[in-house]
Amino acid sequence: MKNLIFPFSAIVGQEKVKKALVLNAINPSIGGVLIKGDKGTGKTTAVRALADLLPPLKVVKGCPFNCDPDDPTSFCDSCKMDESGEIQVEEKKMRVVELPLGATEDRVVGSINIEKALKEGMKALEPGILADANRNILYVDEINLLDDNLVDVLLDAAAYGINTVEREGISLVHPSNFILVGTMNPAEGELRPQLSDRIGLQISVQSILDIDDRVKIMQRRESFEKDPNTFREEFQKYQNQILENIIKARKLLKEVEVSQDMMKVIAQLCVDMGVDGHRADIAILKTSKTLAAYYKHHEVEYIDVEEATALVLGERFHKKSLDEDKIKKQIKNAVNEISDEENKGDDKKKPQNK
Repeated sequence: MKNLIFPFSAIVGQEKVKKALVLNAINPSIGGVLIKGDKGTGKTTAVRALADLLPPLKVVKGCPFNCDPDDPTSFCDSCKMDESGEIQVEEKKMRVVELPLGATEDRVVGSINIEKALKEGMKALEPGILADANRNILYVDEINLLDDNLVDVLLDAAAYGINTVEREGISLVHPSNFILVGTMNPAEGELRPQLSDRIGLQISVQSILDIDDRVKIMQRRESFEKDPNTFREEFQKYQNQILENIIKARKLLKEVEVSQDMMKVIAQLCVDMGVDGHRADIAILKTSKTLAAYYKHHEVEYIDVEEATALVLGERFHKKSLDEDKIKKQIKNAVNEISDEENKGDDKKKPQNK
C-alpha cells in the first residue's frame, strides 16, 4: 500500500507554520500551536507531514495510552500493576489524532464499564481521543467552534498532562500529554481566551501570492499524485536532514543556558507589551531555548528571543502590528530600561559625600 502522505520538506512556503511545528516536535512543553488563516493554505498537510517525518515512539507493549517505557513515573495504572514484572517494548509510528467538532464528551475523555471497573479496575476504561493522543499530535480543525465543555476538557488535560474519567463515583486516570495543534478562521469567531492563553505559539497564514511558488505547488502536487513513492524518494535526503536537525536539537536543548540578564529582558518585554499573567514569559523562554538548540546555540541569544517573541506574541498583538522591527525596538527598549534600573541601583550603593 502506497504511503500517501506528502513530504514535509516538499511543502512550498508557509515557513512560520513549519517552524512552529518543528519547534514543538523538539520541545513539546512549548504548548502547541494555533494557526489562524483561510482554508486551503496547507495547514493540515503540514501537520500530517510532520508526524510522518518524526521517528517512531517507544511504547509499553499493549498499553492503550502509549506509556513511555523510559519514564516509569508517567505510567498508567495498568503499566504500574503489570504482574509480569517486565516491561515489553514496541515501536509505534507517531500519529495525528483528530478531535472532530461534533465529538461527544465520552468519545473524547473515554468511558467506564461500571461493572467491569468494580472487578478489574483500569481495564474497564474504554479509551477516548485523549488516550489516543498521548505522546502524539492532537489536531483540532476550527478549534474556535469547539463546544465549551470540550474546551474545558482540553484545558484540564493540557494543564495537568493527565485525563480523569469519572462515572458513578468511579474515577480512573491516565496520562495525556500531547502536542496540541489548532486551526481556525478568525472570520468565524474568536477562540475562548482561556484556551488561547494555554497554546504556546500563535501564527497567521495567508494564501501564497507569488506566481512562481503557486506554479511550484501545482507541479509538486501533480508529481506526487502521479507517483507518490518516486516523489517521496526525491525528497528523502531533505526529509532526513530535517529529522537529523530535530534529533540533534532535542539533545542540545538540555544543555542550552539562558542568562539572568536575558530572563530580565524577556520579563521587561512582556511588561512593556502589557501582557496579562506570566504564561507568555514562560512561553517565550521555552521557545527561545528551543530556537537556540535548533540553531546550535549553547546559550540563548537576542536573535532567539526576537524570533520567539514573534511566534508567541505576534498574533496575540496583531492589532498593534507587532512586526520584526517593532519587536527589535521593544527588546532594545527593555535592555535600556534594565540598564537604567541597574545604574540607579549602583548610584544608591555609592557612598554619599558629606
